[in-house]
Amino acid sequence: MSNTRRAFISRAEVLWAAGLAIVAAGTAVTIAGLPTNLDDFFGPGTQPNELNVPLQDSNDCATCHGGFDEEHEPYRPWNASPMGQAARDPLFWAAVAIANQDAPASGDTCIRCHTPGGWLDGRSTPTDGSQLTGIDFQGVSCNFCHRMVDPENHPGAPVEDTAILNGLTTDIPEPASGNYVVDPDDRRRGPYELEDFFVHEWLTSPFHRASEMCATCHDVSNPLFERQPDGTYALGTLMEPATSNAGSTQFPEQRTYSEWLASDFADGPIDMTDRFGGVNPLVSSCQDCHMPDAEGVGCIFGEFRDDLPQHQMNGGNTWLLNAVRELYPDIETNLDDDSVARSIARTVGMLENASDMELSIDGPDLAVKVINESGHKLPTGYPEGRRMWVNVQFYDANDALIAERGAYDPVTAILSTADTKVYEMKLATSPDVAALAGIQPGVGFHLILANEVNKDNRIPPRGFTNAEFDALQIAPVGQVYADGENFDITNFAIPAGATSADVRVFYQSTTKEYVEFLRDENTTNTAGQTMYDVWVTIGKVPPVEMDFDTITFGGGCNAADIAEPFGVLDLGDLQVFITAFLGQDPVADVAAPFGVYDLADLQFFISTFLGGCP
Repeated sequence: MSNTRRAFISRAEVLWAAGLAIVAAGTAVTIAGLPTNLDDFFGPGTQPNELNVPLQDSNDCATCHGGFDEEHEPYRPWNASPMGQAARDPLFWAAVAIANQDAPASGDTCIRCHTPGGWLDGRSTPTDGSQLTGIDFQGVSCNFCHRMVDPENHPGAPVEDTAILNGLTTDIPEPASGNYVVDPDDRRRGPYELEDFFVHEWLTSPFHRASEMCATCHDVSNPLFERQPDGTYALGTLMEPATSNAGSTQFPEQRTYSEWLASDFADGPIDMTDRFGGVNPLVSSCQDCHMPDAEGVGCIFGEFRDDLPQHQMNGGNTWLLNAVRELYPDIETNLDDDSVARSIARTVGMLENASDMELSIDGPDLAVKVINESGHKLPTGYPEGRRMWVNVQFYDANDALIAERGAYDPVTAILSTADTKVYEMKLATSPDVAALAGIQPGVGFHLILANEVNKDNRIPPRGFTNAEFDALQIAPVGQVYADGENFDITNFAIPAGATSADVRVFYQSTTKEYVEFLRDENTTNTAGQTMYDVWVTIGKVPPVEMDFDTITFGGGCNAADIAEPFGVLDLGDLQVFITAFLGQDPVADVAAPFGVYDLADLQFFISTFLGGCP
């Protein structure tokens, strides 16, 4: 099957042909990257250069939909969101560079969702973004979303959509992986019925309130890898489109929509009070959380509504807007101090409301229960460099810090992972694919080459079942959750002398290790170095505190009072410490550096013991 979009000989084809020639001449050669081209990443739906009217400038939309209400108007909240700045994201471009190195032309799949205007207008090739221009950098624009067509043509869809879908050259099996359908004409859609509307063409579309719309770019599969009967994923035939466009036959890169689909929220609505903002406490769809309803007007001459979707579209990214402002002038992005501050505050609020935490004492341990209150896994989305973890700080009777688990150093951006629970998804590349691509097999950040899930202990949403998660290719890996269990409990040994603990849950969307990988592995352009430099400038993407609580223990009179009878320092305390010290038990880990049993622990214990009880 040939893809009509293929208009050039890819770098991989040139290298592959050169490699074959060298091998034929008797010289061994190692070629980095798979031999791929645009055909490998073909997706159904509207194709480039098929629009009769190109996507329109979002600044034109601001004329009527902006400048009158910072909180509720559509334009400024959208513009100061990851959607509005998706094509200026420096991490995105750094990741695209690595993807293109690993599998030439693969950047096309990324550009398809981050700047659909540029993709639809045929400027996505070459797939490094070098041909994008002007309004392409408005990301997921107003005109794009409001010209989207329901690919499954559900009841209530505009009658015009039937003709559009019938005109497609390839059917869409599901709304996913950027396989969108866009009205070739500038007929805009939304959830309202507008009578006698004359400013621009308008069609009423229930699709714009449905989670399936969000699935378009938030349920992503890698078409390079085909699912095998045993559940593994193997390379399909290269330089040809995938055998099937269904995500269930391809490797699951992201499954946020599927996670929601397998949750109680999909069968909702669920009363969440005011957890995610807006005037409607009932939550079911993606839009209910990420575009909560408000009271107001969406247009300078529009009618007042009590179900006005706020175009905030925030997720968990608190650093992107600051990075964009470092790289682009405000006059180009239309960002300002106020809109950025509001957007970041909304993001922090969403993260704070995405989980709850409960603390209890379980024998000699502190039990930390983290509860997922979102409609998908926690955390969800893009897997590389995204994590959540538990931080515990133990204090003695004098409020001195005596031990810490899950410590994060803001200067080095290094997290202590061995002594806490880190919730994350880690992907890996099988040895056969790694050998063909010229990389090391196993866990890494080569996303486009990943065909194995090494770890996925992210907390499921309420109502999930293992059977349904397995069917949707999103089963936990490396941890067992019982059906319906939307929480996880981690036990921490309470160290000697601890009388209280401060416990926090942190989220971080980009890690030091990932940013350094993007910098060090880039051999084609400066996108990785650009991301690294701006990462340093904006404070190395500080983690966001999602939950905080304090708990007190019985404890003794000081850090050396570790055995009954408490309140008395005697031989029993000394014997317990020595036994714990020799056995490297956390009870004896009383001095920094924590996690190491050394002279510092011994000296601290002796001095505290000799100091006696108050």
